[in-house]
Amino acid sequence: MKAKKILLPVDFSTAGEAALQMATMLARDSGATLIVLHVEEPPMAYGGGEMYYGLVEPDQKELMRMLHEVKPADPAIPVIYRLVTGDPATSVVQAAEEENADFIVVGSHGRTGLGRLLMGSVAESIVRKAQCPVVTVKAPHKAPAK
Repeated sequence: MKAKKILLPVDFSTAGEAALQMATMLARDSGATLIVLHVEEPPMAYGGGEMYYGLVEPDQKELMRMLHEVKPADPAIPVIYRLVTGDPATSVVQAAEEENADFIVVGSHGRTGLGRLLMGSVAESIVRKAQCPVVTVKAPHKAPAK
């Protein structure tokens, strides 16, 4: 399947870095444009930005700067950056439809059990709702310290 557009939602985490590597490979191999998307949740959704971004209160300008730092390793890959506000899963699916994306490549934190129950799974919701194929990339597991 030859893709023209690949949507990469990012949350500035290690799971997002792993997804960027996969999306870069798919975009390079198919000659696709990479659409890098960040969904800013309304402030009340997470009680303030200090825990989510490591910033006291990220503003649109700072988020755009962070977003533009997400770059494929291959500079020949065309990139479009989008910043939207809303529910992450819903906004990703909506952006994929608006952009007519051929794939969504999304990082997964790989939470299970109570962590998944409490945090939910954005990646799972995207997989269930998306009209196009979704590739999930699990964050690399760190080896325990000895």
